[in-house]
This record gives sequence, structure tokens and C-alpha cells, in this order.
Amino acid sequence: MKKIYVTTGTRDYLQKLKDSYAHETMLLLEGEDGAALFHETDGSTVFQEPRHYEVIDAVGNLGGSFAVLNHIPVTDEGRPLFEYRFSQRAGLIEKEPGFVAIRVLRPLSNDTYIIMTLWEGKEHFQNWQRSRAFEKAHHERKAKEEEGQQVKLFPRPSYVTTYSIIE
Repeated sequence: MKKIYVTTGTRDYLQKLKDSYAHETMLLLEGEDGAALFHETDGSTVFQEPRHYEVIDAVGNLGGSFAVLNHIPVTDEGRPLFEYRFSQRAGLIEKEPGFVAIRVLRPLSNDTYIIMTLWEGKEHFQNWQRSRAFEKAHHERKAKEEEGQQVKLFPRPSYVTTYSIIE
């Protein structure tokens, strides 16, 4: 199973690290809170102390110029239901203009899943947010959440971070 490893640091340090391993699949992100380097691999990572994730859904190749990461804390008992719901997603986002890739990441060292979408530009993501497909996907999710309240899925609120992708 493919894995993604994440490390953080200064943009300059992470750029040097990425350049040192040019043969590896890495994505350098920069946002308001700093920079992060994602390493996607079937093997082990070159990072010293990364956060570890398994890729449970992937479409497209890492790239683009804008990244959106939805961080979703999920309880241990809620993981199977949460993952099942993602496995049943309609896949509408993939048809959006400017969509580049999606990764659904299962955490191996904490409780927070990451849904990472990559876009050709910020405007493409914003257009997706205003689309009927976005409304449909999020309306269905909300209905499923209300229907499945007997299982506590979320121990605390999710949050979104956005980044520029550095080539």
C-alpha cells in the first residue's frame, strides 16, 4: 500500500531536502503557517521523524499550484464507517475543471485523517466550492452524519489548511 510521509520546516530547508531526493515523489507546500514536504512512496521515507499516512484513495498525480488539506479527527470506533463513506464517494470532484489530484490519507500515528485535493489554481478550488457537485457531495455527507449519530465519529471539529505548491 502506498504511503505518504509528512515533515515540516522552513521552505529553504525542505526545498534542499526535496532537491537531494529528486528521484522521489515529493510535493513541497507553503502556507501561512510555514512549509510542509509530502513524500509519496511504496517504500520507506528519507525523513527523520515524519507523520505517517496510508493512502486509502488516490486519483491523479501530485502536482498543480494550489493544495487544500481537510484535517478530520476520527474516533477509533468511527474509522471503519468514515473510511467506508469515503470508499462510496461519487467521485464528482475529479470531473471539475482545474482538478489535479486527491489523496485520502489514513493516519498511522494520530487520529486525524487528511483529505488532500490539488488544483491548477486557487480559483479552480473556489469554483468547485460554488458548484452544484460540491453542494451535492457535502449535502450527502451531512445527511449520512445525521443518520449515523449512534457512532461518535468526530472527537473534535475538522479544519482546513491551504497551501501554494512550490515547484
